[in-house]
Amino acid sequence: MRFRDIAIWFVCIVLAAALLITAGMQLDFINSSRQDMALIIDKPENIPPSLAFATVATGAFRGLLVDALWIRADRLKEQGQFFDAKQLAEWITILQPRFASVWEFQAWNMAYNISVTIPETRPDQRWQWVKNGYELLRDKGLKNNPKSILLYRELARIFQHKIGGTTDDAHRYYKLQLAAAMEPLIGPAETLYYEALAEAPTDWREMIKDANVLPLITALKSADNAFADEDKFVSNYLSLRQNPDRFNPAAFRTIDNFRGSKGLQRFDIFAKARALRNTWKLEPVLMNELNQIYGPVADWDDPNSHLPLDWRHPDSHAIYWAARGLAKGGKGDYSVEETNTDRIVFHSLQNLFRSGKIFIYDVPLPPSTENAQQTTSSEPPAMTREIFLRPDLRMFEPYNQAILAILAKYKELKDRTYVSIQNSHRNMLKNAVFSFYQAGHVQQAQKIYDRLRKQYRLKEFQVPLVVYVKNRLDEELETLGIFNAREIIQMLLREAYFRYAVHDDNEAAGREKMAEEVYKHYMDKFGDLPRIDLPGMPLLRYLALQDFLADWQYPPNLRRNLLGRIKIERPELFDKLIRQEAKLLKQSQQPQ
Repeated sequence: MRFRDIAIWFVCIVLAAALLITAGMQLDFINSSRQDMALIIDKPENIPPSLAFATVATGAFRGLLVDALWIRADRLKEQGQFFDAKQLAEWITILQPRFASVWEFQAWNMAYNISVTIPETRPDQRWQWVKNGYELLRDKGLKNNPKSILLYRELARIFQHKIGGTTDDAHRYYKLQLAAAMEPLIGPAETLYYEALAEAPTDWREMIKDANVLPLITALKSADNAFADEDKFVSNYLSLRQNPDRFNPAAFRTIDNFRGSKGLQRFDIFAKARALRNTWKLEPVLMNELNQIYGPVADWDDPNSHLPLDWRHPDSHAIYWAARGLAKGGKGDYSVEETNTDRIVFHSLQNLFRSGKIFIYDVPLPPSTENAQQTTSSEPPAMTREIFLRPDLRMFEPYNQAILAILAKYKELKDRTYVSIQNSHRNMLKNAVFSFYQAGHVQQAQKIYDRLRKQYRLKEFQVPLVVYVKNRLDEELETLGIFNAREIIQMLLREAYFRYAVHDDNEAAGREKMAEEVYKHYMDKFGDLPRIDLPGMPLLRYLALQDFLADWQYPPNLRRNLLGRIKIERPELFDKLIRQEAKLLKQSQQPQ
């Protein structure tokens, strides 16, 4: 028995030694493969000496060190010590840059937790932390985890919810900053412009070889030494176009000399495409593709004709990153992250339907001691920029087509995911019927209502359209929020203009009075909350008129004749509209 035990021990030792030797022989190959695939970082940099020592000392036990740091960071987060948790999260990303969850945590911590520790009176500092959050994911997290749908989803969520939503008191400031940063790069809302961006060269050397562009580059280098550094040439050019006072006057005279030339046009497109790629990490080719899929329809009778998305809008960015995440990391396996990323696509399209049009205008600064002293002088009052979002009915078909495709993807599941997406679709169709009807597009509202009744056979849809709309209005007024109020008021005013244009004066007056009542009802309830208040009724009337005049579903002569009738029969309203337009025009011409 003793000899047998010794034999077993001997065999086990020999077998273990053989396995260790075999594993050791594979180690070089495994390490080489991991190095080739950039799965390891042997020498983490920019970490404290104590952490560096612990990393070297633990060797293969680095994972245990990361676990300890992660537990500590999570405890600090629960205790509200966000800055300390952020520091630990940074160390974890250095030690294990392919750990997607820590990138998500750190970005969320900065954008959501740290940002709101700063008073709302300093929105610029809040905005910097929100930027830190999405830039961390976009510029570093995705660079190390290019197929992590979790990070794409989180990046899209920051744009959609944090910047595009209304939960943060500084949300309007965020929207303004994003719009101001994107506006110089996106140019006119024309398909041809985005096609040109997509076709723009990516290589600087290709530009300087262009015979049309080279004279412009040479002239700018001669005009200002700032253009001598080719690495900063493009960024300086874009800055020159926006802030010419920062450069030698000869530089902007050079732009004037080349204005209208093929060389300036080509270089301008190249510079903007380069900034989109390098600064915003937005690929113009994909932007152009998304415009053609999700852009607002140019004609309701042709849902395949699309105008470009408004890339000043945070929900356009959310769609971009969600779509990119689905392409890079989506596997069609119905994972929670993939489902949530699909949700971001159709929720952002829904947001663009409800608030896709951006209007930026100037308003006087709120009263303060300094402003009160200023108003006593002859100087004009200090102004600040404000942003207002309006519904965009052209986004209905892109939304509807997108969510139908997502429903088809999840149809086999027949579980809570499919049912919840169905519920979202049904609610959106209900909103769309209501919005189109209020805007005066009764025929389009009827088409959507017929679709709603056919697909969702519920009792509430078995009444005529006009009855359903009345019931819906009563329901909306009971639970009136910022999005519903904005839609209802704008659509009622547009319908009032339409009724007035066709000489249906009683209905026009009724719709206008109803819009005023909804406005008063909402402002009485929420008017003391600046985060979710509305502009004054004169501005809302003006914007609704502009929307009506730009609505190609109404006959051109009807739109043209409306202003003439208002001028003759309602001169007081016409004067208000003209004054409002002159005020806005003057503001737009003032340097910002």
